[in-house]
Amino acid sequence: MSRAVADLLSLLDLEKLEENLFRGQSPKSGWQRVFGGQVIGQALVAACRTVEGRHPHSLHGYFMLPGDPKVPIIYEVDRIRDGRSFTTRRVVAIQHGQAIFAMSASFQVEEDGFAHEAVMPGVPTPDALPSEEDIRADLVPQMPEPMRTYYTRERPIELKPVEIERYMSREPMPPQFHVWMRATGPLPDDPAIHQCVLAYATDMTLLDTSLVPHGRTVFDPNVQAASLDHALWFHRPFRADEWLLYAQDTPSASGARGFSRGLIFKQDGTLVASVAQEGLIRNRGG
Repeated sequence: MSRAVADLLSLLDLEKLEENLFRGQSPKSGWQRVFGGQVIGQALVAACRTVEGRHPHSLHGYFMLPGDPKVPIIYEVDRIRDGRSFTTRRVVAIQHGQAIFAMSASFQVEEDGFAHEAVMPGVPTPDALPSEEDIRADLVPQMPEPMRTYYTRERPIELKPVEIERYMSREPMPPQFHVWMRATGPLPDDPAIHQCVLAYATDMTLLDTSLVPHGRTVFDPNVQAASLDHALWFHRPFRADEWLLYAQDTPSASGARGFSRGLIFKQDGTLVASVAQEGLIRNRGG
């Protein structure tokens, strides 16, 4: 297991303080605020720790304040309902005595029923895209500093953007963004771990997609960007340490907010999850 993946699993392994009360840490990365995907993943872990025999099928969360990476985050779980088929949990993330994030999550017993799914877009496979070595040699020097940092350090989630050229240009592009992603090392077999790792990863590129039609990225110093809410639905089993296609689009941007959606597919075309998010994309000029 790579050190970065081990660090991510440690990040998601919350400390139990009391019944329904957990504590999470943040990596010592030098970031000025906590990565939103970390809070989503940790909140889902907290909810899962209070449910037995059922897996989450959806979550809906709101970001209220930036997280402070220098202090722990306390996760308080409210056991709202334990029904015969569904279980509902509410999780509030707290720092400095204030709520920074609130999430509702629903769990369901396994059962059969009607089934259909969207068709995976026809995009190049991960093997057909530039390798890590090719990206470092040919593309990294042209990227903005945050992207160069991402590709030159060890990381828990590997991303292979199909439309990677958008990071080297300010030309507007069609309102979609396709990214292959996976954990950079093997994960334990527990399905809940794979769901929590995917929840962590879904916040990495979704808000950025809302800037594609404007020729901008969240790394633009003249763009103030922050996730406002996040919704995730799990449809079918998957492994987060195998390649997954994150097919994202952005139907709307207005009022300094961008809205993006994502469908997540296994390589065989199976749709495993869906995501939606609205975020702040404030133009500071330039």
